Amino acid sequence: MKSEDQASAETAAFDPERPYIPGHDPILDAWYTTFFIENHLDYYAYPDHVYSPEQVRFMVFTEEGERYYPCSDRMFGTIMKREKSPFVQERYDDVLRRILDLVDRQIEDKWDKTFLKSLMKTKYEHETRDGLMIPSRLEKRLLKIYIDRTQIEDPYAAEKAERNTRAFQALNSEAFQTALNHIDDAVLLSAPTGLDDVKERVDYLKLRRLFVLSADHALWESDEILRYTTEDYLRLFNLPLTGDGVEPLWQFLGVHRENDVSGVPQPQKLLWLADEAGEVIVDLAIIKYLAQLGHKIIVAFKDGPLFAKIDFFDAEEEETLSRELEGVLLIQEKSLGKNDLVNILKSDKNIMAISDGTRENLNLLLTSTTFARVFKEVDGVISKGPDQRRRFFDTHFRFTQDVYSVAKDENGSTSVWYKARHPSVIKFSHRDLENKAQTIISQMEEAKQQGMTVIFYSGIIGSIPGKQAMAKRIMSVYTQYLKDQSQGTFIINPSEHYEPGMDADDLMYMWEIVQRSGMIDIWRFQRYDDIVKAFQIMETRVPPEWVGKDATFSTGCTKEMKIALEVQKEHREMQIIGPSQERFLRRQDYGIGKMYDRRLDEICAL
Repeated sequence: MKSEDQASAETAAFDPERPYIPGHDPILDAWYTTFFIENHLDYYAYPDHVYSPEQVRFMVFTEEGERYYPCSDRMFGTIMKREKSPFVQERYDDVLRRILDLVDRQIEDKWDKTFLKSLMKTKYEHETRDGLMIPSRLEKRLLKIYIDRTQIEDPYAAEKAERNTRAFQALNSEAFQTALNHIDDAVLLSAPTGLDDVKERVDYLKLRRLFVLSADHALWESDEILRYTTEDYLRLFNLPLTGDGVEPLWQFLGVHRENDVSGVPQPQKLLWLADEAGEVIVDLAIIKYLAQLGHKIIVAFKDGPLFAKIDFFDAEEEETLSRELEGVLLIQEKSLGKNDLVNILKSDKNIMAISDGTRENLNLLLTSTTFARVFKEVDGVISKGPDQRRRFFDTHFRFTQDVYSVAKDENGSTSVWYKARHPSVIKFSHRDLENKAQTIISQMEEAKQQGMTVIFYSGIIGSIPGKQAMAKRIMSVYTQYLKDQSQGTFIINPSEHYEPGMDADDLMYMWEIVQRSGMIDIWRFQRYDDIVKAFQIMETRVPPEWVGKDATFSTGCTKEMKIALEVQKEHREMQIIGPSQERFLRRQDYGIGKMYDRRLDEICAL
C-alpha cells in the first residue's frame, strides 16, 4: 500500500512546459527540496559548494520561483514522481558498470580489486536507494571514491595522451593537409564576385570540413586513422553536416552568409565547451582558424579528472595538448571580477582557456564564478559532445546565450543543434556600458562648460535586500533637495541611470568609467542625516531597516570610496563629503549577480 507522501508525489504530473513551482503542495515541496539537498545542489544547505541563484541566472533564465536542475526534464520528472522506472535504473546501472570496468582495467591485485568492487557496490546501493540521485552526480561520487582510494590522480591520463597524439599526427599528416586544402568544385562552382567572396568560400569550406571531422571519434580512438589516405579524408569531409543549427552557426561565425546583406562579418566572443581528449585537438584547429578571422574564443575545460574528458591540468601538463596551447592565455583565477575579465577580453589575446570549475559533464549550479561571468559576457556558446548536448537540449530551460551543439547524431552523422537564448534576456555588453558612461561624461562636460559644479552622489541602492525601490526613491528625493538648495549644480544620481537587467557588475563597470573621468568637482557620500531628511520630505518616519544606515553600509559605496581616494590623488581639487573613509570597512564584496554584500545572505537567512 502506498504512503500518503508517495500518493501525493505520484499524482502531481510533471509538465516541462509548465514547470513545477513550489508553494502548491507541501509534501511535493519537501520531496523537491530533498532532491536538491541529496544531490548536494541546494545553495542554502551548501553555500560554499553551490553557487547562488543570482550567479546561475548569469547563465540560465528561470521563471519567477523556478529552480534550475542539471538533468533532463525526463530524468527530473521521473524522480519527482518517485517512479522506479527502467529509464533511471538503466542509467544508474551504466554508471556502476563503467566504474567496475575501470577497476577491472587498472587494479591487478585480487584483494584490492574485490575490496574496491564491494565498496563501489555498497556505495551505489546506498546512493540509489531512494531514487533521488541524478546519475551524473552518482558517477562523480563513485569516481571520486575510486581516485581517493587508489591514489591514481587521473585514471585516464595515459589514454587521453594517446588520443591527443593520434589526433595531432592525423591533422599534421600530408594526406590530411592535402585533403583539407583540396579545391571542391561543388562549392566553387559559380564564379566568385571578388577576392572577398573567394576567401569567404574557402573559410566556409575549411571550417565545414573541420567541424565534420571534430565529432568523428575514429580519428583518435584507433591507430587505423594513421593509415588514412587523402581520399579517405575527402570521404570523411563529404559526410553530411545536419541539424537545425548549421545555418545559424555559419551566420554567427560570419561565413557562408548567403542572406547577409551587411557584407561585413562581425567579430564574436564565444565560449567553447570542450569535451574529450583527441577531439580537443581538432577543436583547437577550428579555434585557431576562427581566431584568424577575428573572433575571440574562451575554451572551457573540466576542473579535474572525468574519464576521457579533457581537464585544465591536461591543458597545462599533457605534452601534446600543452604544445598546441602555446600562446593561449590560461586563466587560473576562478573568481575573476568583471573589470579584470573585460580587460582580458579587450587585450590582443584571441584565445583563452579556463576551467569550468566542475568535474562532471555540465552542471551550471557548480561552475566557477569566472565561468559564469564568461558565459554572461560572450556572444554565443559552442558546446561539444553528446553529454553536454543533453544538458542543454533535453530540458525546457532556456539560457542567456545562444547555444550551438556539435555532436554525433544517433545515425552517425555530425549534427549542429541550435537553441536561441531566452527572448526576455537583457544583455549589456561592455561596449554598451562604455557608451552609457560616455553619454553621462558628455553631460558632465557640458555642465562644466556652463560654469556649473558637478556633484556625484553615492548612496545605498541595493545594499538592503528587498528595499531597492525605496532606496532609489530616497536618492531621488534627496538629490532633488540638493538641487533646490544649491544654484548652478549638476548632480548625478546613479539610481536614475539604472536599467532593468543591470546587475552590480554592470553598474560598477559603467560608473567607474564616469568616476575616473576627472569631471567630478564634489563627490558626496550618503549620510544618515541625508536619509532622515529624505523621509522628512516624504512626510513619513524612518523605517527600522533604514535607521542608522549610510553609505558605509553599501558594498558599492565602499568600492567607490576607494576609487574616490585614488581619483583625488590625480585631481586634488575634488572634494569628498560624507562619512569618514575609515568607516568604510563592513561591505567588501558583492555576491555575484547581487546588489548587496555576499555576507548579508547569511544574515538574511537567519
